[in-house]
Amino acid sequence: MNRIGIVLALLSAILFGASTPFAKLMLGSVDPWMMAGLLYLCAGLGLAVIHGSRTVLQLPAVEAPLRRADMPWLALVILAGGLLGPLLLMFGLTRTDAATASLLLNLEGLATMGIAWLVFSENVDRRLLLGAFAILMGAVVLSWQGQASLQWGAILIAGACVCWGIDNNLTRKLSSADPVQIAMFKGLVAGTINLIIATLNGSALPPAGIVVAAGVIGLLGYGVSLALFILALRHLGTARTGAYFSLAPFVGAVLAVLILGEPISVTLLIAGGLMGFGLWLHLSERHDHDHVHEAMEHEHRHSHDEHHQHEHGPGDPAGEPHSHWHRHAPLVHRHPHYPDLHHRHDHGHARS
Repeated sequence: MNRIGIVLALLSAILFGASTPFAKLMLGSVDPWMMAGLLYLCAGLGLAVIHGSRTVLQLPAVEAPLRRADMPWLALVILAGGLLGPLLLMFGLTRTDAATASLLLNLEGLATMGIAWLVFSENVDRRLLLGAFAILMGAVVLSWQGQASLQWGAILIAGACVCWGIDNNLTRKLSSADPVQIAMFKGLVAGTINLIIATLNGSALPPAGIVVAAGVIGLLGYGVSLALFILALRHLGTARTGAYFSLAPFVGAVLAVLILGEPISVTLLIAGGLMGFGLWLHLSERHDHDHVHEAMEHEHRHSHDEHHQHEHGPGDPAGEPHSHWHRHAPLVHRHPHYPDLHHRHDHGHARS
């Protein structure tokens, strides 16, 4: 199976996980809501520069642009993941203890997989479930600091994780479009609104040095990470991308040891073992059966592989990879595959 989606998902998790200890270094002098706004907005601004430079340099388009039909999905993604998620988290953090909060934040990966499986009927087999459970347990071990109690704050934080799970699944609807554009709009809109809310609550803009540092962290840990996450969705589907992304807490914990001087504990070693086992289960997955490709038309970046044998008109771009509207003829064949853009089919009796 094509492993590039795995690499993209892991890089996304590494960048996001690495952003946590660096952001933690600044939280003592910056309001959390202001920090969230800066991270999102700087991610959007940085990606806007990258997106604009492609136009100025007149580079050939290899990604499908966002279309008008994508706007409702993009609005829902921004609403669920950029606004409601952080809002519920902020209210939840004011009503719960740190142990409960850190533990419950790991529900995002579980929510992502559950929604993909139960709502969007994405194929999830026992091997993937076991691997995801091992990764989730590793994240729980990392977060556990004692007894946690259920309260309103915990319910609000769980609601934030569900919002991000919805965000991840809805983003799959956009994954054929330009990931830089998607992440750019999400960062600009969510960052601006969060900054406005922080300002209305009396938060002041931090010194220039902190703003620059937040800009770098936001661009890499939120902007580039999100763009890579969207590309991974294109190759792996939502459940598998969410499972690999669950490694982010482990990345953050390892960097906390190296950067913040936190001790290497038995907890960290146990969590690493659980996550390593889960990762091995996913890497060794093989999904192979006879499957049917129904006729479909769409637009996305592609090369002329076995799934892209179509005619080109005079206005279609030359060279590969490229992006244009194209039609897939019906096809029946067998090969190892993930639930990517071209393998979102139902599963009957044939299984891997």
